[in-house]
Amino acid sequence: MAQTNAVQSVQVGQGSASALKAIGFGGLVAGTIDIGSACVINGLSPMVILHAIASGLLGAAAFRDGWSAALAGLVLQWLMSLLIAALFVAAAIRLAWLGRRWIAAGVAYGVVIYLVMNLVVVPLSAAPFHPHFIPMKVFENLLAMILFGLIVSGSAKAYLGPRPAGG
Repeated sequence: MAQTNAVQSVQVGQGSASALKAIGFGGLVAGTIDIGSACVINGLSPMVILHAIASGLLGAAAFRDGWSAALAGLVLQWLMSLLIAALFVAAAIRLAWLGRRWIAAGVAYGVVIYLVMNLVVVPLSAAPFHPHFIPMKVFENLLAMILFGLIVSGSAKAYLGPRPAGG
């Protein structure tokens, strides 16, 4: 009995480490690529994109605060990205089909991320702008969020490994 508990403890510890790796890798890589995508889509520098992210918390002052606001934007981007990745990884641990069908899950998750960010998060933030739903921009940003979702779901699949077919 004691040996069984020790084996289960090691497995839980390994599972937790794998989940943290999936969250860390998926969140940080997806979040960083998302900044680059925003630069390309909007034709803006990373500094302006990071100020825009920081403005969600700091309002218009973020665009006047230089490097400190840009750093705040980077930290906020990575924190949001890690949270988004953590939500997916938690779901993937419980729902094995998310790992087996990681491409479909990543695409669907990207669409959900796009909708939540544009319909809930940005409108409720202190940002001095609101999303504009111009068809080409919607398409470009939706593709960026699908890429984000695929990175997160691929990371979960890679680090969590094969999941039993029960979920």
